Amino acid sequence: MGHGHEHHGHGRMHMPDYKIWKIDGTPLEDVQKRLAKKGLRDPWLRNEAWRYMGEFSKPVTLSQVVFKGFRWGFAAFVVALGVEYAFFPPKKNGGHH
Repeated sequence: MGHGHEHHGHGRMHMPDYKIWKIDGTPLEDVQKRLAKKGLRDPWLRNEAWRYMGEFSKPVTLSQVVFKGFRWGFAAFVVALGVEYAFFPPKKNGGHH
């Protein structure tokens, strides 16, 4: 009972080919060597290699966590401030406190 989107490719998540992930040069290479010494092999080890490649391999800094969305939040604040002053201007008291 789909809405017809499945047949046209809409909403499908693109999964990269599993062959692009390599464990060489990652901590998983050490795991593979230790398993091999015991005569074992993990055929799914390559599925974890994405954690050490590309954008995922860069460590996240505290400033990235704290300021993640700061730019958009500040922009929204400025827009809200402008709207408030445009529709609800500050009242002039004529110099009385």
